Amino acid sequence: MAVHTEKLERVTLVTLDRPQVRNAVDAATARALHQAFVDFEHDDTADVAVFHGAGGHFCAGWDLQAGAKLLADGIAPEVLAQGLDFSAGDAEPLAPMGPTRLVLSKPVVAAISGAAVAGGMELALWCDLRVMEEDAYFGVFCRRFGVPLIDGGTLRLPGLIGRARALDLILTGRQVDAEEALRIGLCTRVVPKGSAREQALALARQLAAFPQGALRADRASALAQEGLAERAALLQEWQGGRACLADALRGAARFAQGAGRHGKFE
Repeated sequence: MAVHTEKLERVTLVTLDRPQVRNAVDAATARALHQAFVDFEHDDTADVAVFHGAGGHFCAGWDLQAGAKLLADGIAPEVLAQGLDFSAGDAEPLAPMGPTRLVLSKPVVAAISGAAVAGGMELALWCDLRVMEEDAYFGVFCRRFGVPLIDGGTLRLPGLIGRARALDLILTGRQVDAEEALRIGLCTRVVPKGSAREQALALARQLAAFPQGALRADRASALAQEGLAERAALLQEWQGGRACLADALRGAARFAQGAGRHGKFE
């Protein structure tokens, strides 16, 4: 199986497992990845997902060997494009790399080792948090072959690091190591080689231990405010948060009884 999942209490581990091609994604793998995250979204017993690649690499992007076969088989570009089209009304749209058009209500943590390049970088950008090993790297390597960013890269990269830096990476395709990625905000934290999976799982367990209503409402508000006027952004923040006020009062009662004093996280 190119994609498999494992339930670890309230955390779902999603593994991309095509190490022979550095976890590059072909059409079947894209469908399997998409389904794995759709299943995670609908699983009421799962609060956080961790997404990683087997065999020392996160993902080398779209499988160019599979693309070359499409050309050899005479698949016309317009036929390929038609198969990838989606509309605003699609509830769970499939993307070329799989899940990158999905809007989830729960967070995903990427555990990045080795290469996270081209479409693999776009998969990482789709995640909420990125835990990156010290020798891992990003890069729009598809620039060399004329393959466009069609899995959200041109939207999410400027949002994370600003338009000027994003254009530098998008136009040049250059490699970005972990130190630079951390400095410019492309990854969340850098960890020793070989530890991204376990560190990401520890982070996911930390998130899963929090009251989920407020966590999800705040996440949704942070994702939705881009481009809104201040009043509209404040309104959608309130609309998402008001449903969590009962939980907030229960949390206040726990604090009054001595929990969480002096910034402690139990």
